[in-house]
Amino acid sequence: MNIIWLGHGSFRIEIEDQVVLVDPWFTGNPMLPEAQHAAAIAGATHILVTHGHFDHIADVVKISKDTGAPVSGMYELVQYLHSIGAVEGAAFNMGGTIALGDAVKASMVPASHSSTADIDGTRRYMGSEAGYILRGEGRTIYISGDTGLMADMAWIGDYYKPDIGILSAGGHYTMDMEMAAYAARSYFAFNVVIPCHYRTFPSLAQTAEALTNGVLPGTSVIEPQVMDAITL
Repeated sequence: MNIIWLGHGSFRIEIEDQVVLVDPWFTGNPMLPEAQHAAAIAGATHILVTHGHFDHIADVVKISKDTGAPVSGMYELVQYLHSIGAVEGAAFNMGGTIALGDAVKASMVPASHSSTADIDGTRRYMGSEAGYILRGEGRTIYISGDTGLMADMAWIGDYYKPDIGILSAGGHYTMDMEMAAYAARSYFAFNVVIPCHYRTFPSLAQTAEALTNGVLPGTSVIEPQVMDAITL
């Protein structure tokens, strides 16, 4: 399995027979140079979106068209994306599980954030914000999406028992590093934690030091580097 950060909250996850893009954002993303855009989406088989904010969906339709990868996620959000040209995937909802290829499962779980998009000058509700549980290769990944600290993490950790956590942790719009560390040690038993939604802008955390110092002993915090594969 390779987990590849594309900057901000965007990831490329190579797992089993799938190349899953999560919230791929290129336009205005200062972390991902244009020269790396093609490599970031090469061979993509599926796109998952967590919510409707521009820094998560601005490029989804184009990437879907360019790669042929279907887009799946919250019912209202992906119905809109499908209507403007994204390849049709699964429009599902909380508690739902879909198959990605033959051996990967994606389950939608709650997040605590907001989800709107600006369409023709009007801000529209795009259904609830979400996170995902991704299972394959004998591993379980919790992708928090943009979220604050929330009590739902307790049942998510207990029910799915993820061993890898991809946690939004930059603060201001999401959990900060201290909150992410609290979540990791209180609600989960991760072997590996990968922070995201940080370093993009000055208002966000620039280092994961507080997360590294706050997790339980034996939990490995890996600060991702853009387009460098984390192989697990």
